[in-house]
Amino acid sequence: MMDGFDALLAAPIATIYASFIAMILTKQKFNGIVDHAIDNVKEIQVALFILMAAYAMAEAFMSTGVGASLILIALKVGITAKTVAVVGAIVTSILSIATGTSWGTFAACAPIFLWLNHIVGGNILLTTAAIAGGACFGDNIGLISDTTIVSSGIQKVEVVRRIRHQGVWSALVLLSGIIVFAIVGFTMDLPSTVGDPAEAINSIPADVWTALAEKRESAVKLLEQVRSGVPLYMAIPLVIVLVLAFMGTQTFICLFAGLFFAYIFGMMAGTVTSTMDYLDMMMGGFASAGGWVIVMMMWVAAFGGIMKSMNAFEPISKLLSRISGSVRQLMFYNGLLCVFGNATLADEMAQIVTIGPIIKEMVEDNVEGSEEDLYTLRLRNATFSDAMGVFGSQLIPWHVYIAFYMGIATIVYPLHEFVAIDIIRYNFIAMIAVFSILILTLTGLDRMIPLFKLPSEPAVRLKKQK
Repeated sequence: MMDGFDALLAAPIATIYASFIAMILTKQKFNGIVDHAIDNVKEIQVALFILMAAYAMAEAFMSTGVGASLILIALKVGITAKTVAVVGAIVTSILSIATGTSWGTFAACAPIFLWLNHIVGGNILLTTAAIAGGACFGDNIGLISDTTIVSSGIQKVEVVRRIRHQGVWSALVLLSGIIVFAIVGFTMDLPSTVGDPAEAINSIPADVWTALAEKRESAVKLLEQVRSGVPLYMAIPLVIVLVLAFMGTQTFICLFAGLFFAYIFGMMAGTVTSTMDYLDMMMGGFASAGGWVIVMMMWVAAFGGIMKSMNAFEPISKLLSRISGSVRQLMFYNGLLCVFGNATLADEMAQIVTIGPIIKEMVEDNVEGSEEDLYTLRLRNATFSDAMGVFGSQLIPWHVYIAFYMGIATIVYPLHEFVAIDIIRYNFIAMIAVFSILILTLTGLDRMIPLFKLPSEPAVRLKKQK
């Protein structure tokens, strides 16, 4: 994720700069500019409350043992050099949904799977790429992922509807990636010795624990839960949340159901010692959200309101609408614009908050149709912003994501000198995600995937064709 200090510094500076530009170029009065900024912030109030609840649920799932139970369930499968990458991808994909963080998931799982890979004699690059891609999965579709919430908020779509829109596609991406990892793992000349996860955790050097605590303390806590053990039924709160989400239940109900059942099962398991401690943990989640992501979102929304007031994105909108022969082509260009923005900014959140408003206006200014059909296009825009930000990061060598993953991998497994291409080379999940959504959008083959198809023309049409 974006560094908190940098984001909080850049967002207000950009807003102040945009205010001066608006006053000079459009002759707006300062009070009018403030009104535009505040009006735009008002439109994301719901997303801000969702972020607070999401951060609280993430804290709950990490502290009560929900995340640890998922790892323990997966590690009960006999893991060999041929299957360690596959199991790693599965575990990290599920854990990232539960925790809402790809960075935290990678930091928690890298020590286990890289050392387990070492014990069974697996391919270190294949396993590293598998857990990197899997960790990104939940950050793209997780109900409590900040990128999911922010990208949905910018496009003014409900998080649960967004998850339902892309759910089947995301599952197919993950399944395809797992199959490819399995094929590659079994075709490599790797041994079939079954490894012991407990031995892998015990093999982690003491200095690695210390260094990891400095980089990601929550990951160390989760690893300690895995080592000491938690009841497997602690996975039930996540199952309940996922079922509610795919049933289309309102986002807040899903989040508070997760908090409630994590508390109930945590009391049963002994991971929740008292109600007050649990409430304090929830307050910590609220504080984490308010510490930077909510403040940044308010500044970004203010910036967007000012930019919109002076039609700052109109040149890009006109250019892409001019070269687009159909709504599908326009949406395809929106996806490419997200890729370009991510490569340029080298930060997925920066891309989401910068390019997101542009592609939103692209649809608003150039496409007409029913409200429901236009809502579906906004759902695809939100998916583009998030997928190209999170999965796209895995294919950009200079991206902050790659730098973080390399840093963690080097800390927890100093026997290999990691470089950017190590994360990219076998990152099949990210490759499939980025290329498939672009191809499906452009060709119309998204109609083959339940709930994922875009409305076709003339139900939606470019305004220039009217």
